[in-house]
Amino acid sequence: MRIALPDSRGRTENYELLARPIPAADFSRDFNRRVFSAAHVVADPFTETNPGTSAVVDWDATLKFRRHLHDLGLGIAEAMDTAQRGMGLDWEGALELVRRTKSELPDALVFSGAGTDHLDPKDLRSLDDVDRAYAMQIEAIQRTGSDVILMASRALTASASSPKDYVSAYGKALSLCDRPVILHWLGDMFDPALAGYWGGKDFETAMQTCLEIISANEAKVDGIKISLLDKDKEIQMRRLLPSGVKMYTGDDFNYPELIAGDDVGYSHALLGIFDPLAGAAAFAMSQLAAGDKEGFHRTLDPTVTLARTIFRRPTQYYKTGVVFLAWLNGFQDHFVMLNGHHAMRPLPYFSEVFRIADQCGVLRDPDLAVHRFKQLLALYGVDGNA
Repeated sequence: MRIALPDSRGRTENYELLARPIPAADFSRDFNRRVFSAAHVVADPFTETNPGTSAVVDWDATLKFRRHLHDLGLGIAEAMDTAQRGMGLDWEGALELVRRTKSELPDALVFSGAGTDHLDPKDLRSLDDVDRAYAMQIEAIQRTGSDVILMASRALTASASSPKDYVSAYGKALSLCDRPVILHWLGDMFDPALAGYWGGKDFETAMQTCLEIISANEAKVDGIKISLLDKDKEIQMRRLLPSGVKMYTGDDFNYPELIAGDDVGYSHALLGIFDPLAGAAAFAMSQLAAGDKEGFHRTLDPTVTLARTIFRRPTQYYKTGVVFLAWLNGFQDHFVMLNGHHAMRPLPYFSEVFRIADQCGVLRDPDLAVHRFKQLLALYGVDGNA
């Protein structure tokens, strides 16, 4: 099976597919690692939307994908960055997404993002506004029956003047949570507006503030997800967490090593890359649960190249690669994204993602993937026939 793939200079090169999909397997939730996929949403391409209006979601396709994740044994991290939260999906849409997921899958493991993104920067006057915004979203998410991921706040970054402001804001927010939550430390490579989070200019200072918050509210914290794309920082902090608090890796560059762990400990997983890699993740985790650590690495290690390609800079546009693979793999009928984000990467990027996805076994149905990518190539005036 062959396809002609264009490169960055507009030339095409014939590529022969390996066409060896990773086997299907379920992941037992009884294993000692918790594994979440931060899931994307499917846009409705037929409803009229205009700049500045709320995006429209194809609920049927979106929920079907969540059933797929649940059937694999993965938890669902809902209404997060991967769902284009703040980049096409507003708070109203996010809350509706959480409601529908919990209604569709009442027994699923679902943690959902509560933040402050409904707060208009023009209305931000003080930290009290941030406190009220967190409170509103926490209460709304908890009313759906979902557990909470306490998202990083652009408004808090903009209004805080010291680490003490973070300690105060998080203490108030956590006091409202009726079950332990997952904190999220999102690096500025994902959102430049979050630079200097926790009130520290360097990692050590920021980490100490975060650890202070966790220690003061340990009963309210299930764990923390770190998305800094730096394994050493994650391991350093993992070793300093209280014994009852989990580290959830958000490192889409080094996840196999971090999940496998070392002699001191391991990370659980809450990853955007486990949306396109859901099947591979479930299979690899089933191997690890069976004691086959080498098999786990044989399955997941080759996918790291794909993850690093999808999450390359500008990192916040990784969602384009995620949805591209969802379309190639038959989870949706089109390659259209909220706010036109399907156009946020150049054509050679898609060629590279396609090639690497085949090489690491992520294309579930290679024939379908080739057929669909040729359709996309034709829109660019490229003949994909080899």
